[in-house]
Amino acid sequence: MENRPGAGGTVGAEAVANAAPDGYTLLFVTSANAIGASFNDRPGFNFIRDIVPIASLVRGPLIMEVNPAFPAKTVAEFIAYAKANPGKINMASAGIGNTTHVAGELFMMLTGTRLTHVPYRGGAAAVTDLIAGQVQVYFDGISASLEHVRTGKLRALAVTTAARADVLPDVPSLAEFVPGYEAGGWYGIGAPKHTPAAIVERLNGEINAALAAPILRTRLAELGYATFMGSPADFANLIARETEKWGKVFKFSSAGSTESPPR
Repeated sequence: MENRPGAGGTVGAEAVANAAPDGYTLLFVTSANAIGASFNDRPGFNFIRDIVPIASLVRGPLIMEVNPAFPAKTVAEFIAYAKANPGKINMASAGIGNTTHVAGELFMMLTGTRLTHVPYRGGAAAVTDLIAGQVQVYFDGISASLEHVRTGKLRALAVTTAARADVLPDVPSLAEFVPGYEAGGWYGIGAPKHTPAAIVERLNGEINAALAAPILRTRLAELGYATFMGSPADFANLIARETEKWGKVFKFSSAGSTESPPR
């Protein structure tokens, strides 16, 4: 395992794209890679062109969460408060272009609200400031904030997938208040372009077999995630859909949302 952070996962993806296509150097693909493909402009690298999808792994919701002192206790109350106070609610994210960022941008696009985006250099700092009341709302990955919600340090207003999450059955989905809203985190495996089809198919089969193990599925469910198996073509289609979707959101965002300097 080698971490190569930066540019919403693009730095690591580019490193894999330049590796030998022999099946031994693989990319841990995240939803941020598809998001980054919508706006990152790195000369000589294109995620869609240069990374071969092998297999999807898991997917799960984000939690729309607020500091417990925030006056809104439901999504409807939050929307009403945001419309009455445009630009006065600080929305944290783990960085520009991160899934936690675009989920908030999609919320603004579909609700006609205006929040002030405060990007952080990572999710831990964003959660710390949310608990401290420095920011008011954050769309965080479910596994990162689940215990904070359960202990009352944060208030969950909704989960971002179309259906409710089994680990938070009393928390509504955003789609119950905002028709058409759906966002979430997902993960998979990719390889350099020109990786032989036989290697791609072999890796896909082995990964899907591992994901079928009951002990793994149970542990992932405890963290709020569901296994997400399919063929390489299925994974490629997901990436294409997500890239198109978030490209539209970024066009909306660049046209007029408010943003503060990174923290």
